[in-house]
Amino acid sequence: MTGYLGSYATLGLLLLASVLFFVTAFSANRVLRPGRPADPWGKRTSYECGLDPVGGDWAQMQIRYYVYAYLYVLFAVEAVFLFPWALVFDRPGFGVTTVVEMAVFIAVVALGILYAWRKNILRWT
Repeated sequence: MTGYLGSYATLGLLLLASVLFFVTAFSANRVLRPGRPADPWGKRTSYECGLDPVGGDWAQMQIRYYVYAYLYVLFAVEAVFLFPWALVFDRPGFGVTTVVEMAVFIAVVALGILYAWRKNILRWT
């Protein structure tokens, strides 16, 4: 399929194949399903497990859980940035530049940790 319309023909064949796959999958689902999916009527009712709710529907949530989640995301992002840095570090011409960039990045993260530590956010009480 060469020429001006060759790429459009490829796209058209791909769309046709995807539509045929979609129609075939849904047709097979309709043909192969059981005739009566739920014989006893009780199978169609919703099932909820657990304790019966007591009290109102409004409950207070402590902010420290959100702080711990935020700190986890912060450290996860830091780890994600450390891997590409370690790969680029040994390439020629990137040595000093990457060390300075990572030092600035780690300094900002360290300042955040120091601030959290001084405010006693990291203490579980």
